[in-house]
Amino acid sequence: MAKKIGVTMDVGNDGVAVITISNPPVNSLASSIISGLKDKFGEANQRNDVKAIVLIGNNGRFSGGFDINVFQQVHKTGDLSLMPEVSVELVCNLMEDSRKPVVAAVEGLALGGGLELAMACHARVAAPKAQLGLPELTLGVIPGFGGTQRLPRLVGLTKATEMILLSKSIMSEEGQKLGLIDALVPPGDLLSTSKKWALDIADRRKPFLRSLHRTDKIGSLSEARAILKNSRQLAKKIAPNMPQHHACIEVIEEGIVHGGYSGVLKEADVFKQLVLSDTAKGLVHVFFAQRATSKVPNVTDIGLKPRPIKKVAVIGGGLMGSGIATALLLGNIRVVLKEINSEYLMKGIKSVEANIKGLVSRGKLTQDKAGKALSLLKGVLDYTEFKDVDMVIEAVIENIQLKQNIFKEIEKVCPPHCILASNTSTIDIDVIGEKTNSKDRIVGAHFFSPAHLMTLLEIVRSKNTSAQVILDLMTLGKAIKKVPVVVGNCIGFAVNRTFFPYSQAAHMLVNLGVDLFRIDSVITSFSLPLGPFQLGDLAGHGIGMAVGPIYAKVYGDRMFRSPMTELLLKSGRNGKINGRGYYIYEKGSKPKPDSSVLSVVEESRKLTNIMPSGKPITVTDKEIVEMILFPVVNEACRVLDEGVVIRAADLDIASVLGMSFPSYRGGIVFWADTVGPKYIYERLKKLSETYGSFFKPSRYLEERAMNGMLLSEPKSSRSRL
Repeated sequence: MAKKIGVTMDVGNDGVAVITISNPPVNSLASSIISGLKDKFGEANQRNDVKAIVLIGNNGRFSGGFDINVFQQVHKTGDLSLMPEVSVELVCNLMEDSRKPVVAAVEGLALGGGLELAMACHARVAAPKAQLGLPELTLGVIPGFGGTQRLPRLVGLTKATEMILLSKSIMSEEGQKLGLIDALVPPGDLLSTSKKWALDIADRRKPFLRSLHRTDKIGSLSEARAILKNSRQLAKKIAPNMPQHHACIEVIEEGIVHGGYSGVLKEADVFKQLVLSDTAKGLVHVFFAQRATSKVPNVTDIGLKPRPIKKVAVIGGGLMGSGIATALLLGNIRVVLKEINSEYLMKGIKSVEANIKGLVSRGKLTQDKAGKALSLLKGVLDYTEFKDVDMVIEAVIENIQLKQNIFKEIEKVCPPHCILASNTSTIDIDVIGEKTNSKDRIVGAHFFSPAHLMTLLEIVRSKNTSAQVILDLMTLGKAIKKVPVVVGNCIGFAVNRTFFPYSQAAHMLVNLGVDLFRIDSVITSFSLPLGPFQLGDLAGHGIGMAVGPIYAKVYGDRMFRSPMTELLLKSGRNGKINGRGYYIYEKGSKPKPDSSVLSVVEESRKLTNIMPSGKPITVTDKEIVEMILFPVVNEACRVLDEGVVIRAADLDIASVLGMSFPSYRGGIVFWADTVGPKYIYERLKKLSETYGSFFKPSRYLEERAMNGMLLSEPKSSRSRL
């Protein structure tokens, strides 16, 4: 029976008040739900006909936690009073300290604030396979309804710190073994068992346990301190630049040293400080940015229904083709993999098998599912199997003529509804489809390497691509666990275009005399996973050489031409692919900086001859970050100005998922707005006066800086999407 949004209470003849949370889809704890819970618990505690209380979520879900929209409102207004008072008023006073026993009936999920409410109850009865966890740290905050205090008391300190610091959820089966769940029952018996349990506590047949008062699983102070020391080391490793992990450990320690209630009070204070931190703002922004990508004007709002895509052909079994095929197979989609000869085809199939085996060996996939995925793959050398495919993804080398010929051929052999997609990363989609008559079916499906692991999918819309094709590809993207971002058609699309100055700026710095390994180290300290030179090694320097001229043709006026990549290739260093680039790659060990590469660097410096008076420049780490990332921001401004993306947030999520820009910094545009457009403009202006047009501020950046506007504020003019 559907219930309206809110909290209801039904008191049965047995004297049990059943309090139900209703806020579809996951019963999130919005401010109105919190106040409803306060009212109902207050009422239940007062009423003489109530002996015991059961808390349950409507529609097979307990609660997915606090309503994140409230964080967004707090960030917009800076008004902390929008955060309801929950931890002491509701959780401690009305629930845990109630004289009447409260039992949580948990099904589906109890995450974040949902699990915190359940832990404040005097017992927890759960259905099988319910998901339990405290993922708050992924949003830059800590559990705020007492979770930092009650979880260690219920499951022990080691397991609790692991669950909280890694935002790792567990199933109710494991929860029962740990003592977080008191009984596991079939869904049909959940409510009746919970009621009986509550009455048993009321009649003293079962113990009346208050989680916050328990100490049996905490151990001695010295044991606790040893565990927390390990936790601090883990926090340093996984989140060197984020405050919430260390703050969380401090709060847990407070409760162990000074008692649970003292911990609850400190938790509430720290939670409020963290809500307004830049980290929380960045992570909450990324959370909503990812959701917003599924809204595309004139595509998702015009009443179209996605068509099913059951069979896809992938042309080319190289690194990208085999990765794309793997992603499709894992999404339960039949795949036809086409190559030009049997040797290449076997190689492609082996790559797919290796991708899937890799997932199995890392525990990401069961052997069963791996077998099922591989059974959906068929290798072919001609187009016979293409007669009933719903989509083709071309993933051959970046050669315009080759791609045009393929599209001419597949248009003839594929059914008329079939989507014709290219995984090109540099070539104009209109040019690829130039020689066909089906321009409305042609679209870019730009995956990022390795395609079965990276979650971004850029959907490139040409001026002719139909809304139906975009919608179908967005739906397919979600089905194979990708985040689809619809972008306009230009060289490099959104991500690669925005980030092309990244490696160029790094090359310029090296040619100005800065140590290349220092640059990589500074950029990884900023929290990008790889510096520009190690990233170049990973991609392969041959690719850099091939792509360079394509970009130079369009963006030549603002490019820095460095001979270093060519010199590197001449000295037999192709990158990770042959074990040597700027670093040395040996199986089983981390990449090591190769000092002998310095002769290549010296030669490049001689050829470019840009060091002022022949002397290396002196720069601070902060200046290195600015000289490498401000040109990226500058290009992002042009991407926004030209309407290549629908909204600035799309470029943020694309930079996080496609370039691994640190999510806690909110994405490239959000970060730039945090730093300040005026500051970035002034720095670039100064750099361009010293080092030339590569740093010249774009018109968009200049306008925003002069008018005191954020880069992310929407433009009033029409976008090319």
